[in-house]
Amino acid sequence: MLKEFKEFAMRGNVVDMAVGIVIGAAFTSIVKSFVGDIMMPVIGLLTGGVDFSDVFITLSGGQFDTLKAAKDAGAVTLNVGLFLNAVIAFIIVAFALFLLIKGMNQMKRKQEEKPEDAPPPPREVQLLEEIRDALVKK
Repeated sequence: MLKEFKEFAMRGNVVDMAVGIVIGAAFTSIVKSFVGDIMMPVIGLLTGGVDFSDVFITLSGGQFDTLKAAKDAGAVTLNVGLFLNAVIAFIIVAFALFLLIKGMNQMKRKQEEKPEDAPPPPREVQLLEEIRDALVKK
């Protein structure tokens, strides 16, 4: 059973998947930072200084200046700004993957476009051609 597990774990697609997951996790933290630290302040500036991470709707009543204050008070909130940040992060990741796959498809098309040398004819065909050429010479 241990041998079977080792064979399974060492297959190329399992190792590739593990590498993809690790890189994906690292990429996610980069995208979160990009959205939270770069994109959202710019969007907030364009919308008049709105900090989207603090855009929320209180369902349980009461007025709170920040989401943290509402959470500390135990208020029930709809976190619209955090959801918007997540949507923007998703769009960035999806676009990055789109560009990656598009590039891979272009590389694959270029490889397919290369004319390959015609494979040599089968041995039987070569022999028949030699016989034909010999008969023509007679």
